[in-house]
Amino acid sequence: MSAPIDLPRWADVALVPALSVVAAFAVAGLVVAGIGEDPFLATRLLIAGSLGSAEGVGFTLYYATDFIFTGLAVALAYHAGLFNIGGEGQATVAGIGVALVCLYADFLPGILLVPAGILGAAAFGALWGFVPGYLQARRGSHIVITTIMFNFLAATLIVYLVVNVIGEPGVTETRAFARHAVIPYVHEALRALGFAAPTSPLNFTFFLALAAAVGVWALVYRSRLGYAIRTVGANPSAAVYAGLSPARLIMVAMTLSGALAGGLAVNEIMGVQHRLLLEFTSGYGFVGIAVALMGRAHPAGIIFAALLFGVLYQGGAELAFDMPAITRDMVVVIGGVIVLFAGALEGLFRRLAARLVALGAGLAAGRRVGTAGGG
Repeated sequence: MSAPIDLPRWADVALVPALSVVAAFAVAGLVVAGIGEDPFLATRLLIAGSLGSAEGVGFTLYYATDFIFTGLAVALAYHAGLFNIGGEGQATVAGIGVALVCLYADFLPGILLVPAGILGAAAFGALWGFVPGYLQARRGSHIVITTIMFNFLAATLIVYLVVNVIGEPGVTETRAFARHAVIPYVHEALRALGFAAPTSPLNFTFFLALAAAVGVWALVYRSRLGYAIRTVGANPSAAVYAGLSPARLIMVAMTLSGALAGGLAVNEIMGVQHRLLLEFTSGYGFVGIAVALMGRAHPAGIIFAALLFGVLYQGGAELAFDMPAITRDMVVVIGGVIVLFAGALEGLFRRLAARLVALGAGLAAGRRVGTAGGG
């Protein structure tokens, strides 16, 4: 077994994912060319559809909001040595929490109701993350198995509640929330300030996602709790020797991870749909796994990875419209290749990154020698 390749932090966070993305798009280009389409035209349409207009940017950032939350959820658990597959279920249960608050506490003023809905999402998501964490820490159940199981339980629970308890008769959704129970759209705020802004689902949850990324960075890299979580993830035996409790830290990490996944519910339920409906997560909890892997479990990397996947989702929809031979499934293939390269084939790109870093260092040293000799 080869020794791990040490890289500068910037190369680990930025260069390795960038190489993975370039390789993934190269493979996708070959697939596009193989079906008789122009890969360069497809790339232009993809970028134009996602970033070429204010409306496209709005949709891209809307998708990125979901991916930031779910990516952070996976990353925080990953720092504790856990692979949280349950973001989808945690977001689903968080949606139930949002709905219960917004439907049954709408007598509160908006200044209280909106924060209460956000806290409801975080609390319900945290609970759904805590239980697998407890089972791993206290009962030895594998976190991957339990989180997958809890995804199915969450899907069953929301169907039962929406169909039999809190939903409207004859439809698979609840009644619409009160107007003061929703998070405002960004385009509405811009129009109120006198700007011409096209309609898009982007809402102020995007800024909450950015704040969550800063909070996770501060927790993981600038706090004693974060240091303890990373210690447990790196070496549980050393953590015990240092007087830490791996079981407690595993439960804490999974609880916080579930709370972060609840941000997806805030964006979708309070920010866009304004009601609880089935399958509102749309698989975005699983996309968070790819985002966390590509972002190297670092909040800054996760933001950029989420933006990339936002470009893929929005640009892919426009691409499928302009080039019918390229379906949305092709976009899923691109995302899958990115995951393959960023995860399973990481070592290949780490070696390539190490060669590029060494080449850059050699060129820089040569310039310094030449400058000194010329002086």
